[in-house]
Amino acid sequence: MQSSAYGASLAGGAFDLVHFVKQPQTILRFLSWLFSIVVFATIIAEGYVNTTKESDMKCIFNKNDSACSYGVGIGVLAFLACVVFLMLDAYFPQISNAKERKCIVLGDLVFSAAWTFLWFICFCVLANQWSKTENMGTAVAPDAARAIVAFSFFSIITWGLLSFFALGRYRQGVNEFDQEYRDPANDHSTPYPPTPYASSSGPTGYQQSPFSHNQEQPGEYQPPAY
Repeated sequence: MQSSAYGASLAGGAFDLVHFVKQPQTILRFLSWLFSIVVFATIIAEGYVNTTKESDMKCIFNKNDSACSYGVGIGVLAFLACVVFLMLDAYFPQISNAKERKCIVLGDLVFSAAWTFLWFICFCVLANQWSKTENMGTAVAPDAARAIVAFSFFSIITWGLLSFFALGRYRQGVNEFDQEYRDPANDHSTPYPPTPYASSSGPTGYQQSPFSHNQEQPGEYQPPAY
């Protein structure tokens, strides 16, 4: 088992709450968690209103219900993902298997990059629809719509930084894994001397036993005298 690949040097260490909270990655996850709550909670609470001409609830973003549904879906999934990854970050130092650590780091990288892109789409869609929104009546809360758009933009930044940190941790793990693992068959830096048998023909430099000459030539046989 490698000693530091993907953070293995921390494996088995005690959980330090203060150090965990001060980590930039932890702070970014808390911010992403908070921003996602603002987005989907505001859409659910104030994103649908009754217009003066219609009795049905309509999305405040140009009456486009798909825009509101998209924002709610992305926000809820981001909220759940932040909770899961915060738990994995807290448990990460206790994991001693390099393959499990690699899967967690790679999953964090892929998900963070994907949600950075999805939040970018969300921001573009909501900003575009809000710019096209006409007067829907006094029930529309423009501050709520602007807050949704603004925190969608903030989420792009936090998830982008999470992707950057995940990529750095993944590269560090790969480099440490490659540096520490060596194939014993190709490792020429071993402190042990090479085997004395250079070929399969047998040992070289073999010396005859000092007793072999006497055993092979015991001398002439002398019968006993009667």
